[in-house]
Amino acid sequence: MKIVNRLIKKTLNQIGLDVIRLSKIPTHTFLGLRHLPIKTVIDVGANEGQFAKMISNIFPKAHIYCFEPIPVAYAKLNKWAEQRGGVTIFNVALGESEGEADMLIHPAHSPSSSLLETTEICETIYPFTKQQVKTKVKLTTLDKALFQHVNSLAPDILVKLDVQGYEDRVIKGGEETFKTAKACILEVCLDQLYENQATFKDILSLLYKLGYQYSGNLDQAYADDGHTIFIDAVFSKL
Repeated sequence: MKIVNRLIKKTLNQIGLDVIRLSKIPTHTFLGLRHLPIKTVIDVGANEGQFAKMISNIFPKAHIYCFEPIPVAYAKLNKWAEQRGGVTIFNVALGESEGEADMLIHPAHSPSSSLLETTEICETIYPFTKQQVKTKVKLTTLDKALFQHVNSLAPDILVKLDVQGYEDRVIKGGEETFKTAKACILEVCLDQLYENQATFKDILSLLYKLGYQYSGNLDQAYADDGHTIFIDAVFSKL
């Protein structure tokens, strides 16, 4: 049987395909997170609820707290949240201070919208980011936004950040929340897609001080030349 499997694998490799066991695919195993007793999920940069919908299937009993500043995306997120129940949503952007900020919305692809300006590299790799609309959004910190819910954040807590280069500011404004969480998933840009974006080193340093270790990547995106553009990195408590 092993010989047959090797022959099949070799044949598929010759046409550019591969066979991998589900038990070894990070998006299936969730790098060990799937086995945690997650009761609370904090989804920062929820957009229309893509991650929230996926994670609710993995942890169906978890209460989900979603943060999304873009009005159109928030409206779709709100509709899903009302239908599902067990979801609390906030129409705000998160950072390390309170006030207002300019959000650069990408109408052709709202998930890539950011509080930071796109770089030439970003617009070359992803031409749809060239079309932008600047909109004022409310800005607060993760800790302040969740202050009135702090007693409802049942352990274990999983935090997800998808904030297009703004990860370090969100972490600095949410240190108390991150201290109580068990694990976090962050989209980290390796190419400089946004001006003054957080680097992997910045994020690793901040999270290490809060008791986390890097656990691997759930997924990653590649450029045409094969280098990695960004990763979905997992960090868990030591």
